[in-house]
Amino acid sequence: MNNKVLVETSARHVHLSKEHIDILFGAGYELTVKKDLSQPGQFACEERVTVVGPKKSIERVSILGPARKASQVELSFTDARTLGITAPVRESGDIAGTPGCKLIGPCGEVEISEGVIIAKRHIHFTPEEAKEANVNDKEIVKVKVASEGRTTIFDDVVVRVNPSFSAAMHIDTDEANASCAFGLVYGEIIK
Repeated sequence: MNNKVLVETSARHVHLSKEHIDILFGAGYELTVKKDLSQPGQFACEERVTVVGPKKSIERVSILGPARKASQVELSFTDARTLGITAPVRESGDIAGTPGCKLIGPCGEVEISEGVIIAKRHIHFTPEEAKEANVNDKEIVKVKVASEGRTTIFDDVVVRVNPSFSAAMHIDTDEANASCAFGLVYGEIIK
C-alpha cells in the first residue's frame, strides 16, 4: 500500500461563474492562464479581485479557473476573521447556506449571497490511486505531516475520488503554517 501523498497549500482564492466573470471583467471576457495547477484542467489566473467583507477587504485575491457553475470564495480562518465573515468549514462546491461577500473587479462588482467557505482539508485521488492507498471516496482519514519541531497529524481529512483528479492533499495557509508544510512536502495517510 502506498500511504504517502503530496501535500499542497491552497491559499485564499476565488472561483467565478461565467456570469460573474462578465460583470467583473466585461462581457465575453476570458480568464488568462497564469499557471496550471496539480489538478488536471485547473489553473491560476492572471486576473485578481478584491474580496469585501463587513470589516475589511482583501485586495488582489487569486482567481482559479475554469469558470464554475457558482462563484465561491475559499479562505483561511485568519482571512475570514480579517474580513469579518463567519465562514463554515465545507467541501468545495457545498455552499448552500454559507455567507456571502462583495467581489470587485476592474469593470464592476457583484454581491454574492452565499459561497464563502473555509475549505475542508481533503485528498484528491483517481480511482486507481485510491485503491493503491486503500481508501474510498468520502472516507475520513488522518494524515501525518513530519517537519522539524512541528510534526502534525491532521484529522478529518476527506478523501475525494474522481477519474479527473491527481493525487494531492490540500490544506489552507493557516494549516500549512501550523505544521511548517513548506516546499515539497509529503504526508502519510493513517487509518
